[in-house]
Amino acid sequence: MPNEQGLSKRQMMREKRARETLRNRILSIVFVAGGAILLFSLIFGRTIIETLNPYTPVIPPARELSNVNDNAIGDPNAPITITEYSDFQCPYCRRFWEDTEDQLIKAFVDTGKARFVYRSFGGFIGPESQDSAESVYCAGAQGKFWEMHGIIFANQTGENVGAYTMTRIETFASAIGLNMDEFNSCMDSGTFTDRVTQDGKDGAAAGIKATPSFIISYVVDGVTKTRLIEGAQPFSQFEAEINAALAEMGL
Repeated sequence: MPNEQGLSKRQMMREKRARETLRNRILSIVFVAGGAILLFSLIFGRTIIETLNPYTPVIPPARELSNVNDNAIGDPNAPITITEYSDFQCPYCRRFWEDTEDQLIKAFVDTGKARFVYRSFGGFIGPESQDSAESVYCAGAQGKFWEMHGIIFANQTGENVGAYTMTRIETFASAIGLNMDEFNSCMDSGTFTDRVTQDGKDGAAAGIKATPSFIISYVVDGVTKTRLIEGAQPFSQFEAEINAALAEMGL
C-alpha cells in the first residue's frame, strides 16, 4: 500500500499537470482571439476608419477634350495613334498625366494629327491597379472615362497603400457625378475584369515591360510601323518622335 508521502507526490504531479493544461488552454485561447482580432482589423479596420472619417478627394481641374470615345480622344482617322499602357498606382504614370498628357493632346490630338488611347496594364502593380482600372472603364460606360482617369491620378498616394480601396473608388465616382447604382453594379459584376486582364496581355504581347509606355503607330505605303517611348519622358521627346513619323508619312 502506497505511503502518505507517495500519495502526496502523485497528487502534486497531477496538480502540476492540471495547471500546465489550464495554462496551455488559456494561451491557446489568447492566441486564437489575438489572431481573430488582427484578421478583423486587416479586413475591416480601414473600412471602419473610412466610414467614421469619410475621405475627401482631390478634384483636378476639368479638361476640355474633343472627340472623346470611351478611352480614346481624337479623330479615329488621324494619321497617328498613340497608345499608352499605364497603371494608376505608378508614380511615373501620374507624372506623365501631370506634366505631359495635356501638352500632347493640345499639340497633336486637338490638331487632328494623332489619336490618343489610354489602356491599363492589367493588375501590374497589385490588386488596386486592377480595381482602379476597372473603375475607369465603368465610368466610361457612363461617358466619364477621362473624368475618372483624372480624379484617380490626382489622389494617388503610393503603391498598394490603400489609395484605391473600394470605399475611395466609390467616393471618386460620386465626386464626378456618376450614377452610383449603375457604377456599383458594374464593379460588383466584374463587367470589365476581362477587359483589364486583356489590356495586360496585349501590352505584354506588344513588348511593354513597364509603365508608362507608349506605342506610336502609323502607316507608310500600306505598312504599319511603330515607335516605342518608355517612361514619363518630357513633351519634347514625344514631339520629336511624332514629327519624325509625320515626316516619314510625308505629312
